[in-house]
Amino acid sequence: MFKILVVEDDAELRNLFKKVLEKNGYKVFTSTDGKDALNVLETEYVDIIISDVMMPRLNGYDLVKELRESGNETPVLMITAKDTFDDMREGFFSGADDYLKKPVDVNEMLLRVSALLRRAKMISEKKQKVGNTELILESFTVIEDGKEILLPQKEFQILYKLASYPGKIFTKQQLMDEIWGYESDTDPHSVEVHVFKLRERFRDSKDFEIVTIRGVGYKLVKKF
Repeated sequence: MFKILVVEDDAELRNLFKKVLEKNGYKVFTSTDGKDALNVLETEYVDIIISDVMMPRLNGYDLVKELRESGNETPVLMITAKDTFDDMREGFFSGADDYLKKPVDVNEMLLRVSALLRRAKMISEKKQKVGNTELILESFTVIEDGKEILLPQKEFQILYKLASYPGKIFTKQQLMDEIWGYESDTDPHSVEVHVFKLRERFRDSKDFEIVTIRGVGYKLVKKF
């Protein structure tokens, strides 16, 4: 049984999410804010976290930042009443994996939870699938229309990272830090070069494209 932590200071919403998730076969833990959530995570393993943004003591953004800085990569579905691009960008930059706006449609929430669980399972198996395109981490291989394409390591790692979180924006610096390492003195322009090569390789892909968000970074967008 998959375990989910719901972090929400509104008691009515917290209880609604818990009831809906349990009805659909999940084991649910609840917390009233980020501080409480961290206490729960010290003793309980969860597969997904559903977190509100605006909460007392420790808000959703800071909760996710603390988790990521400590090496905790548990998928996080962020829920917020805010509805601007800047708010969404802050959520993704903090390390959240998906974003859902209030008022929450619980059926949509269930679909997003299911998608995050599938993605987490693929990450643990060291492979990703975008439509009919499959990425095999251990061999840096992409299988497209039955054809195997062996990519240079850095190109594959960028593509794999973007494919792991479709729609999520990554800055050049985030990609540099994760793939080249924090101490690397490589020119950040290298990311642009590798992304350009990936676009050329997969410009005819029926499954995805890599999109530049001007002044922000890159994201992978599904075509289906």
